Amino acid sequence: MKVRAILNPRAGVAAHRTREAVERGRPAWKDYAVYLTREPGHATELAREAVAAGADVVLAVGGDGTVNEVARGLVGSAAALGIVPVGSGNGLARALRIPLQPGAALCALESGARRRMDVCSLNGRLFLNVAGIGFDAVIGQAFHERGRRGGRRGLLGYVRLSLLELRAYRAPRLLIEAGEERLDLAAFVVTFANGPQYGSGAVINPGGKLDDGKLEVVVFESGPLWRTLTAAPRLFLGGLERAPGYRRLVGPAATVTATAPSAVHCDGDPVEAARHVEVTLRPRALEILVPTAVAADPNGPFTA
Repeated sequence: MKVRAILNPRAGVAAHRTREAVERGRPAWKDYAVYLTREPGHATELAREAVAAGADVVLAVGGDGTVNEVARGLVGSAAALGIVPVGSGNGLARALRIPLQPGAALCALESGARRRMDVCSLNGRLFLNVAGIGFDAVIGQAFHERGRRGGRRGLLGYVRLSLLELRAYRAPRLLIEAGEERLDLAAFVVTFANGPQYGSGAVINPGGKLDDGKLEVVVFESGPLWRTLTAAPRLFLGGLERAPGYRRLVGPAATVTATAPSAVHCDGDPVEAARHVEVTLRPRALEILVPTAVAADPNGPFTA
């Protein structure tokens, strides 16, 4: 089996420890090579080159952004994406129950199973797990800028930034359409969910499946500050769907129109602010390598 690993050497504090484990590879991977990214977008180029060279599996070694970039080069091909999580959120990797230790992740993928998953696009920009417009995108932008300046990442930093921004944030009025459903309201968060969670264990779309051909649009209506603060722990403890202001729309596609340009993210990375977003879904467009137990689990992230 021909395996190519694409490693982001700047992905988090664990990147240096991860590189050593990844370069060792696994015994079953006889035709194996590791390539390092140099700049944003380079992982997509490397993934396309791996496909052209006949790679069976392409490993994305990094955070959610690296996984997204590698996937862009693999969609529609026969090569399978494998994830070795190194970032701070690791939303898709957690949904797939891939171990967060690089050696254990490589071991699980060596004996893993192939499944096909849906992929989505927001205004033409691919995402695998979640995208959004609203407060989470504002915090994602601030979190991204903090990381570029060398600041600490991780869940604690994300929570601290959220608390700092929360009082000043003013939710935009949005027209949200998905399938036959339509909402016109001030929305604190609108999340387009392919998978179940943001990352770090924060579950925004409980029970979400990656291959069901459905796009879930999770909406939190703007409300009193106390309501937002009391709902936040449910992301980690469960029961979020019963929180006041929580709504979920389902359809093959969705559109959102805002009264003013609003912050937007795809898989946690900020993209250009927009007044209008169109989200589409391509059913089972990406081959992905997952631990065998996850592929066979009827309660896991796949439908069958």
